[in-house]
Amino acid sequence: MKDVSAPLAADFLNAPLPDPVELDQARRTGPKRFFNRERSWLAFNWRVLEEAENPRVPMLERLRFLSISAANLDEFYTVRVAGLRELARAGNRTPAADGRTPAEQLVMIDEDAVRLLAHQQTVWKDLRGDMEAENLHLLTAADLTAQERQQMRALFLRDVFPIVSPLAIDPAHPFPFLPNEGFAVAVAMERRSDKRTLRALLPVPAQIDRFIRLTPADAGDGPIRFLPLEELLLLQIEELFPGYVLKGHCAFRVLRDSDLEVEEEAEDLVREFETALKRRRRGEIIRLKMTAGAPEDLRREIVEEIGVDESEVIEVDGLIGLAALKELVVDDRKDLLWPTFTPRVPERVQDHGGDMFAAIRQKDMLLHHPYETFDMVIRFLTQAATDPNVVAIRQTLYRTSRDSPIVAALCEAAEAGKTVTALVELKARFDEAANIRQSRRLERAGAHVVYGFTHMKTHAKISTVVRREGDRLVTYTHFGTGNYHPMTARIYTDLSLFTCSAAMGRDATKVFNYISGYAPPDGLENLSISPSQMKDHLLTSIAAEAAHAKAGKPAVIWAKMNSLIEPDVIDALYAASQAGVKIDLVIRGICGIRPGVVGLSENIRVKSVVGRFLEHSRIVCFGNGHGLPSKKARVYISSADWMGRNLNRRVETLVECLNPTVKAQIVSQIMAANLADTAQSWVLGPEGDWVRPDLTNVDNPFSCHRFFMENPSLSGRGSAGAKDVPELGHSAD
Repeated sequence: MKDVSAPLAADFLNAPLPDPVELDQARRTGPKRFFNRERSWLAFNWRVLEEAENPRVPMLERLRFLSISAANLDEFYTVRVAGLRELARAGNRTPAADGRTPAEQLVMIDEDAVRLLAHQQTVWKDLRGDMEAENLHLLTAADLTAQERQQMRALFLRDVFPIVSPLAIDPAHPFPFLPNEGFAVAVAMERRSDKRTLRALLPVPAQIDRFIRLTPADAGDGPIRFLPLEELLLLQIEELFPGYVLKGHCAFRVLRDSDLEVEEEAEDLVREFETALKRRRRGEIIRLKMTAGAPEDLRREIVEEIGVDESEVIEVDGLIGLAALKELVVDDRKDLLWPTFTPRVPERVQDHGGDMFAAIRQKDMLLHHPYETFDMVIRFLTQAATDPNVVAIRQTLYRTSRDSPIVAALCEAAEAGKTVTALVELKARFDEAANIRQSRRLERAGAHVVYGFTHMKTHAKISTVVRREGDRLVTYTHFGTGNYHPMTARIYTDLSLFTCSAAMGRDATKVFNYISGYAPPDGLENLSISPSQMKDHLLTSIAAEAAHAKAGKPAVIWAKMNSLIEPDVIDALYAASQAGVKIDLVIRGICGIRPGVVGLSENIRVKSVVGRFLEHSRIVCFGNGHGLPSKKARVYISSADWMGRNLNRRVETLVECLNPTVKAQIVSQIMAANLADTAQSWVLGPEGDWVRPDLTNVDNPFSCHRFFMENPSLSGRGSAGAKDVPELGHSAD
């Protein structure tokens, strides 16, 4: 097999297929033909952590990657592991697609997660040394100068003392409740007067920063010094326990089951979710992280009172709560951050003086976020809200920001007398409470708020604006691959398709009618939706490509998404590969397909791109008997990953792009750049290992992110057409 670590191995656009490997029959025909979902997710988080060690990444951005890796792992345990644990405890032995039972998966997860946790601490120690070299210091109480001690005492009395609550642990005081991700310091005290002992908890307040900056942001070029909040609590222990001496202490943090159980027959869905959110806050503890070397009696009491098994206790030799390290990513050290990047306003929108409707009327427009600013999506709706010719707006909301300008625009439109319908998805994990608040705000403004289906999420990203133009009504439609969230849109790569195609407007309207009225749509023209049509459409399209291969025609599939795990789709891709279809996949996260195996997947390659921006767009391109790139290809964008939940249990969209410029942009610009990337790509091997090419001797490896930052999206470039696709290249570091 050709060396997948070779510099060009990740360049799927130009490198030949590697030689396939022979594997035993069980891994070609049995459940082992699929990679395990949970192990694949852990492999993704290893890739994120590896970016924290990448010397090409600025130092504070490496710290941010470490923080992300830690936060990812916490959420994985509170959702995925919690669910598997519940199944295992109930005696459920139903195997996953790869044949492992819930109990077997838990053993596998814990083995890998323990290694991951240990390596996170190793990376943190290395980064801490790098920070010291750059004059960034994380202190202990012993490191403080006398002046700093006075400064910290004043800060403690002003900002911490009013909100911290010492909680004794004894028969008269029930063991305190700690919410999910609750962090506390346990202390063993001794009274000076009579040597009487006292044990207590100091919950570390989540309302203030974990790391206290001692030097102000405008202090100039001097050292930047931080003190952890738990160190400050210990430093000021006598303010909290007058007359006592500290004899021992440890820190610990709990993770709780954070899945929601909602009654499908609930009469009031909002109230049911509010009740479920309260239950989630008190979910069962699934993991306890504790300082290594804690006093044995203190450790034993905490474990017994919390009620966890020893197998669920993780002793941490280092810093507990690495996710909080994002607070140390300071803006005043620009030299340690990514170079500043300002998203572009599309040339075509500027040509029309900022008028989104005029720009869309010229022809369909596909924007690539964050390279083209998400403000254009906001402008689309704010312009609609104030335009006297706009009569109606419909909008899906899955996740959005707390002070969402999109919700503000919808409220303004409703208050102006326009018909506004908002589909607010209450089941968006960890955004349920925020979405309840947004729905009530919209209702107060006079919008029609619907919550979709009780038994499945609405994950589609659609917005329609109906505008009176002369003697007719024109529907302007936006289809997205990502959420209507202006904050995440700064770092997530997503696509926004704007069109005034009558057919696409009809399709979008039918989907909204389905969500609000429950009647499945009939006769969709350019759209497939799940759970009723999308999977069948994908399987049919994959089979059609296989038929082209068998007929001796060029047969190619390019696809990009976050996760690929749906067994029927994977088997269809295997069958297409065996028929001769060349299949290149860009899968950021979970991937269950086993590539490069003789007799199974010789023609399948898989890569993952992890870098400055979080890959989030979903794209699929079928050569349609003409290979790729081709003007005759069939090109789609989607809100859905290829997972069981997206294809079988959610409302999702698969939108066919028909405009030649938009198609060229997706195939020859976006997909081509992702396939050609070597700078931030990993290649999946047939044994499940992800290998990053060795770029040691490569001066300027191609980065798709840098290419997109330097080259505007084709369809937003005024009069640019399909022939104007830029060459793949970019400036040097």
